[in-house]
Amino acid sequence: MHFLSDNAARACPEVLQAVLNANDVVDGAYDSDSISARLDSGFSDLFGIDCRVFPVSTGTAANALALAAMLPPFGAVVCHEEAHIHVDEAGAPEFYTAGAKLLLADGDGAKLTPESVAKTMAPMRGDVHQVAVRALSLTQATEYGRVYTPDEIMALSADAARRGWHVHMDGARFANAIATLGCHPGDVTWRAGVDALSFGFIKNGGMSAEALIIFTSELAETIPLRRKRAGQMPSKGRFAAAQLLAMIEDDVWLRNARRANAGAQRLGAAAADRLMHRVDANEVFLRIGVPGATLLREQGFDFYDWGDEGAGEARFVVAWDTPDGDVDALAKAIGSLPI
Repeated sequence: MHFLSDNAARACPEVLQAVLNANDVVDGAYDSDSISARLDSGFSDLFGIDCRVFPVSTGTAANALALAAMLPPFGAVVCHEEAHIHVDEAGAPEFYTAGAKLLLADGDGAKLTPESVAKTMAPMRGDVHQVAVRALSLTQATEYGRVYTPDEIMALSADAARRGWHVHMDGARFANAIATLGCHPGDVTWRAGVDALSFGFIKNGGMSAEALIIFTSELAETIPLRRKRAGQMPSKGRFAAAQLLAMIEDDVWLRNARRANAGAQRLGAAAADRLMHRVDANEVFLRIGVPGATLLREQGFDFYDWGDEGAGEARFVVAWDTPDGDVDALAKAIGSLPI
């Protein structure tokens, strides 16, 4: 019974069918086919604003390309110390930006606040001897499964705008955040001051395509060349475009996210005082102790140990396709762990 990561989840039927259908569309290479031509209008309708959409093969590429469009090589982006762009992307943002720095801030549940950003910026003099900060990067939902509200994002974006920065959102689990908030996707992106969104689909039932969405038109100018140079422009782009369109049509992205979130809520309810962070999306972080981790693994559950070695902390991720029986079995097992 697998709770390691939603990265391993199956591609949902709608995506697989869309790929099969795209195989019969032979009317253009790279982005010149009729399916790719529908991306901008499809996502513009979804978000309620004209936007540019660039399919890429990974969330790392989406994040790094967005930041490269925002930052000069002598620039910097402020992000949380647990941000994926810092912890899990092997220096890709620095590589794509030709050397820009990541400045780290703290915050409970991997959430930034204007105050934590100000603390990080306090030592920055703004002179020629230091990097020039040009962007803020948020993760929605965060690396600890917490969700920013529209007001929280608006406050951070307003602070960024006052400083003359762009705002990037790493939305690897953006669908799970929207499923929790129940708001329009525009309310936590462009209406709240976000310039670019890395919209994750692979974790949520996609197969091999993510979407880099640009809301601020001037940032889109260099993305086509950056994307080509980064090896993120496949010749048969229609297959990636078809996957993305299949996810947003008929709200498949929301259906899948709601199912994953519901499973995580059941685990959170069973965990009670073992919860490390409030369950806002589809990740559950628990203090179960080393003996508890051993007991759960002996019962057939896969999950990641979290935190420092021997801390007895664990992360459980419910995917869109995790069987209900597996969720119920884990909830029962967690509830039965010795105190």
